[in-house]
Amino acid sequence: MTQFHATTICLVKRNENDIAIAGDGQVTMGETSIMKNNAKKVRKIYKDQVLCGFAGSVSDAYSLMEKFEKKMDEHQGNLKRAAVALAQMWRLDQGARNLEAMMLVADKENILLISGTGEVIEPDANYVAIGSGGNFAYAAAHALYDHTEMDAQSIALEALKIASDICVYTNSHISVEKL
Repeated sequence: MTQFHATTICLVKRNENDIAIAGDGQVTMGETSIMKNNAKKVRKIYKDQVLCGFAGSVSDAYSLMEKFEKKMDEHQGNLKRAAVALAQMWRLDQGARNLEAMMLVADKENILLISGTGEVIEPDANYVAIGSGGNFAYAAAHALYDHTEMDAQSIALEALKIASDICVYTNSHISVEKL
């Protein structure tokens, strides 16, 4: 998978009614400059029924998020069908193939990672993380999920805090959304 030095996003699902996504606010230009500290890279979409977060090139990610929202409307909120349709478009559209971004999306039934190569991946665990600090956030979420009774929002937030202490492309200006 492509490695993006852009952000960290962590999504956690404890049960059908306890789902949260967290993302840091750092926007990095190249490898040496921080351009913004408090960008919001997570949000609710489709009538506040879907959580979405992105990592990678900010403009590419916004473009993909807009396309995904259109696919959600086309498929009447069916997350899997919308994700597959987006992935197909991503692979076939000449302009979209050059977009450098990844997305995490979730509703009450599904968690999906939509990769920069146009793949749709359903993770085995009820937590997943992407971006430059994704491995750190994933490890933290894994430990917190398995060894505490913390809710999804607390796990996602703490996993991002831990990643921000380790990854230079992740900061502690964290946004959280939950279903």
